[in-house]
Amino acid sequence: MIATYRPMATTALLATLCLATSVTRAADESADALASKLKDLYPATRIERVQRSELPGLFEVVMGRNAAYTDSTGRYFIFGHLFDMKEQRDLTAERVEKASRIAFDTLPLADAIKTVRGKGERVIAVFSDPDCPFCRRLETELDKLDNVTLYTFLYPMEGLHPEAKGKAVAVWCTKDRAGAWSELMRSGKIPTKAACDNPVERNIQLGQRLSIQGTPTLISSDGRLLPGAAPRERIEQWLAETAR
Repeated sequence: MIATYRPMATTALLATLCLATSVTRAADESADALASKLKDLYPATRIERVQRSELPGLFEVVMGRNAAYTDSTGRYFIFGHLFDMKEQRDLTAERVEKASRIAFDTLPLADAIKTVRGKGERVIAVFSDPDCPFCRRLETELDKLDNVTLYTFLYPMEGLHPEAKGKAVAVWCTKDRAGAWSELMRSGKIPTKAACDNPVERNIQLGQRLSIQGTPTLISSDGRLLPGAAPRERIEQWLAETAR
């Protein structure tokens, strides 16, 4: 009996797999078609990703660090978070966080001030503004970390702090950049102004491309972001987490 029905079972299994593959391919194609339509309809909006949501008939549209839901017409949008109440998960927040991760190995680390504490096994990039009070607060917390390598990208927010860019250039143009940065952030001592080839303008453009809208912002080696002047305990916890 088993030998007789095995070919039929195999045929049924193959048919099921083929059907599932076809459904998945159709879903991918319809999501791709909608993505193309949305880019035509809203050319000023940066559409990162379009995919079917867990709700039938609705697509999830990720736009930078925002997400919304729409049907196949792309005319009407629902803004908000989709929750899986059974699993107690915020599906929207998870996907937006994943979409906002940064490929750490693409960062131009030569354009950052490097500071190593202890063995330096844990690696963090920091986008920081010389005139940002929250950045100064963060520096006192970073001082408490051990076994860490910090790459500080000087990222002056000129709209808020008109003198910050000049200070950033002055720090970069000193012999001891890490020391000058430390003195400026802890005691307010501004280095003697000097001119040199510097990456400050490149850093500003980099931060804008990465959608870094505020300082300080930390980036982990696996691409996760931690904005704001987090206390040491939170930074330690964040470093211990891994990207899902």
